[in-house]
Amino acid sequence: MKIYLDTCSIQRPLDDKTQLRVAIESEAIFGILFLIESGKIELISSEVLLFEASKISNVFRKDYNLGVLSKSNIFVKINNSIERRARDIIKMGINPLDALHLSSAENAKADYFCTCDDKLLKKARSIENIKVKIVTPLDFPNSTSKCNE
Repeated sequence: MKIYLDTCSIQRPLDDKTQLRVAIESEAIFGILFLIESGKIELISSEVLLFEASKISNVFRKDYNLGVLSKSNIFVKINNSIERRARDIIKMGINPLDALHLSSAENAKADYFCTCDDKLLKKARSIENIKVKIVTPLDFPNSTSKCNE
């Protein structure tokens, strides 16, 4: 099983946990990272994720982000097919960077695309021909029993 964590989900454990939702999603991300480290699921990284990581100005956050991405053994490099698919996704109302994330996840045949971005979640779930299941960190462990075996 393969998962693509977008940057906001990777960064969730570093967000202010005074909001209950953020605290719970942070714990869920730690659970997903445990499953990755234990080899139960595979993490997908991409050129788009590395680009976003390079833009993080806070050194601690950047190092954390890159540390998570280093756990991946699947790397998606942008190619013409990914760019074409991203253009199609943009036409469906998704912003360009998120479209590249979704297209990269599809290209890697991810089973799950995990995000904490409510706007992206709502729009992406409304697109019928997305070839990856869009989940929040809280949805992910409940999405499959294979992770809990």
